[in-house]
Amino acid sequence: MKKRTLRSSLLVSVALLPGVAYAQTTVIGGQQAVTLQELDVVATTPTPTLRNAQGVLLGQDRDKLPQNTSVLTSADVNRVGTPSVLRALDERIGSISINNAQGNPFQPTITYRGFEASPLGGSPQGVAVYVNGNRFNTSFGDTVQWDLIPDIAVDRIELEGSNPAYGLNALGGALSVQLKNGFTYQGTELNLSGGSFGRFGGSFQHGQRSDNVGLYVAGTALSENGWRQHSPSRLRQFYGDLGVQAEKGEFHLNFMGAINSLTGNGTLPVDLLDFKRNEVFTYPDKTLNAFGRIGLSGTYDITPTVTIQGNAYYGRFEQNTANGDAAEVERCEQNERYLCSEGANEEQFFLRDRMNRRVQASSVRTANFGRLPAFAERFEEGGPYAFLNSTRTNTENFGVSVQTNVRETLFGLPNRFVLGGSYDGGRTAFTADNAVGGLTFDRGFFGPGIVVRSDDNSITPVSVKSSNDYGGIYLQNNTDLTDRLTLTLQGRFNMAKIVLEDQLGTALNGNHYFQRFNPGVGATYKIVPDLLTVYGGYVEANRAPTPAELSCADPLAPCSLTNFFVGDPPLKQVISRTVEAGFRGKLPSPIELGVLSWKAGVFRARNEDDITFVPSDITIGRAYFQNVGSTRRQGVEASLAITTPVWNAFIDYAFVDATFQSPLTLASGGNPFATPNPAQPDNSEANQIFVRRGDKLPGVAPHQVKVGVQYNVTPEWRVGVLGRVATGKFLVGDESNLNKTTGNYAVIGFNTSYRVNENIEVYGYVENALNAKYATFGTFSPVGEVPILALPNASSNRSLAPGAPIAAYGGMRIFW
Repeated sequence: MKKRTLRSSLLVSVALLPGVAYAQTTVIGGQQAVTLQELDVVATTPTPTLRNAQGVLLGQDRDKLPQNTSVLTSADVNRVGTPSVLRALDERIGSISINNAQGNPFQPTITYRGFEASPLGGSPQGVAVYVNGNRFNTSFGDTVQWDLIPDIAVDRIELEGSNPAYGLNALGGALSVQLKNGFTYQGTELNLSGGSFGRFGGSFQHGQRSDNVGLYVAGTALSENGWRQHSPSRLRQFYGDLGVQAEKGEFHLNFMGAINSLTGNGTLPVDLLDFKRNEVFTYPDKTLNAFGRIGLSGTYDITPTVTIQGNAYYGRFEQNTANGDAAEVERCEQNERYLCSEGANEEQFFLRDRMNRRVQASSVRTANFGRLPAFAERFEEGGPYAFLNSTRTNTENFGVSVQTNVRETLFGLPNRFVLGGSYDGGRTAFTADNAVGGLTFDRGFFGPGIVVRSDDNSITPVSVKSSNDYGGIYLQNNTDLTDRLTLTLQGRFNMAKIVLEDQLGTALNGNHYFQRFNPGVGATYKIVPDLLTVYGGYVEANRAPTPAELSCADPLAPCSLTNFFVGDPPLKQVISRTVEAGFRGKLPSPIELGVLSWKAGVFRARNEDDITFVPSDITIGRAYFQNVGSTRRQGVEASLAITTPVWNAFIDYAFVDATFQSPLTLASGGNPFATPNPAQPDNSEANQIFVRRGDKLPGVAPHQVKVGVQYNVTPEWRVGVLGRVATGKFLVGDESNLNKTTGNYAVIGFNTSYRVNENIEVYGYVENALNAKYATFGTFSPVGEVPILALPNASSNRSLAPGAPIAAYGGMRIFW
């Protein structure tokens, strides 16, 4: 019965016409000029904001939405000269925080209201991300690969709180990225830049319109060595769009692709951080991403007041990772000729190769730490050893969505009704293995290594195929009950079917089905039309466990942070219930003084059966997914902005109180304040912490302030300053809040640009101008298992992700 329900929904979606169009903008000197009207309209559904054939914007007036929204344009993305979506989100939206756990600027975890959108498989995802109206969360783990988005091609970013129309994952909010096309951008731009840490890059974009045909192409190539050792990155991105306008519609065919090599060497123990900030703890930590997606979209006016829109897409995503890590491996006490892994209570288990033969110690090359006086006792029998954890993920993504907009009166009242449906599918082949090798003197992996498994199967190769089918039907209705009061009703029915097929046995096999209807209701009231509006609303959303989570939920068979999957107990879907309310308004004044806009609101979101990545009490560096009861995220958001012909400024503030609402007992082997587990008193990995109701969620900054000012010294010369202040976050592994946080910090940057003539602009910017030493993320590292030559007595397990030091960049933009 469940299969028939899902298939019926998918057939309904496929049977309808696709349609998407884009809001048009004016082009001045090769750059986009976005009107204020467009800033005041947002999509509120996965289909981007667009105009119909009559030029009417089909989105909803932001002032009539019962929730907080933020809109960024290409000007925000290009604020300092080099386009960057991540920088724009971090610097411009108060309730967004960056956790750079990977230590790579292109692989951050973005936290919005305490919910994560991350490229890391171990992060509990809570934000739905769409690009050109198509779901961008990967199908295997709901991760968000930020490096795949072509920054220079971004036209508009819309961010809003939880909205059921966006389907799975919109627990905390939804982020929609709209890319340019030949109707919204005309001209040619070449952007060349370079600077600190060996960075050099170039990007281009070209858009043109010929009668009813629009063409847009863009690309980026960027290379940098990274400010930390062993941390190079290479980006290659491309985007193209071909559009056709007809009398009653607009249609687009587009392609986006990327081939990127990223190195992010994670956190650094604080003793090593104090000694040398650009060090890495263990390496390598490389990610290779290859991505391609083709999309077809269109919009068609059935009548002047009824429009149908739709999308269809097909894409492939391939990811290969190689992660070097410390290994709890030693010569076997039972027979010292062989290598064993260490399990619970220091019990040893033989390591075996692909042929099921015991691994001989003599077959693994190791650095001779035993000859160093400081480590002679620890390694007199050989070692230390390391693992190279390798994964390969190959995913096909495809989907279709359709949406109908009806703008007619209801009982004589102005009304906007939206009915839509979507289907998103994914087919993934995932393989992973561990190779044991030696640890080099600078804590790298000493290869080539031998792929192994352990006799207790806590270390084992994996090969699994997964299929996921997500379907949904949603509706939204906005009725102007009076010229001041607007009522919003919305809802979506979500269905998710996930099938796992183990390619090496049967342990990973699984068949899971989830469904739920999520309602929403809200209202806005214009206390003073165009000047002051009050809003409030209530919505529900859900998230189905991903194939990655369902395959790694057994505490007796944990997986590494690189997503090794070895069990299949059931997980419950996460359900969130969100209430928010606030005020917003504008204070227009004479044009010399500009326009002052502001907003202030509160929100509270409660998750039931939340899922998190729980550390293993068996093997160091491994964990498993588990429902952890209730969590709550609540807070305050406020912003103030002023725009004048000569200068503009903003200040954003956010308070986010993210807490556990259910008591928990968790393993936390590296936490110095953890207590021994009575069941495993001799196993330090089984040490426990006791989470109480009200303890803070790790990785969330309670307070953030962001400020920015830009001033036109002359019509050609512009200068600006951007700053952000944040309070410290509790460390992952310190859910009971017993350790110090990552620490408060303030970072400031300066930027300037000069328009040489109508075709050339030069720019420069300085990041972290005061060279603040700060951290954006923290956890615990097994310092006792990894010898550090420069600090043989290092003892603190506290480990932080350091922010980059002062850096300077410059470039040139050429327009035709």
